Amino acid sequence: MALGGLLFFIGALIFFAYRYVIAFGHEVTGTISTRAVAANVVLFTVFALHHSLFARDMVRKRITRTVGVLERSAYVWIASALFVAVCAWWMPIAGAAWRIDEPAVVWLLRAAQAVGVWLTLHSALMIDFLELAGLRQIRRIQTEPSTTDFKTFGPYGWVRHPIYSGWFLFVFALPTMTMTQLIFALTSSAYLLIAIPLEERSLRRSSAGAYDRYMQQVRWKLLPHVF
Repeated sequence: MALGGLLFFIGALIFFAYRYVIAFGHEVTGTISTRAVAANVVLFTVFALHHSLFARDMVRKRITRTVGVLERSAYVWIASALFVAVCAWWMPIAGAAWRIDEPAVVWLLRAAQAVGVWLTLHSALMIDFLELAGLRQIRRIQTEPSTTDFKTFGPYGWVRHPIYSGWFLFVFALPTMTMTQLIFALTSSAYLLIAIPLEERSLRRSSAGAYDRYMQQVRWKLLPHVF
């Protein structure tokens, strides 16, 4: 189940990249439908609420009592399925927010988007994909002492949430931004900005002071010397 969840998770990311760049990148003619915008926001909110609920200690403990060491794997399966559904059912929005034709600027934006992809993947690999998918959780014997280790080198020495920084670069660094893409970018980014303080509060509470020390070492959340 855990290995399948890892493969499903990777497949969901590939599906998202295709949908966002290719399908969402197709400009639709007509007028903007507020109904479609609202439906998209509700759709993403369902996905976001799942993530927020699973992050609560009380919910995680209940799930652990039900599925044991497969708790993380269950999360990965459900989250990946919901993310695929969001990308598949996202409704097109008419129009384009901007179009940039200047070659130098286009190349600069493409480079920024590539940096975003690298930053996201590199940061995720530093955390360990096997840990994200729940494989480490299954292999870890119960008698093994648990340790909390927050890396302070590489991207995690620049900002505390480099995966989210990479996401911002990927979704916004587009020479042509259709309204379909923009609504997705704004909705997902708004959720991340709301989720960061909640996630950090949970980490501070569960890490016995380790995350507080990490916050003192790495001051910035998403952009060095800015935020």
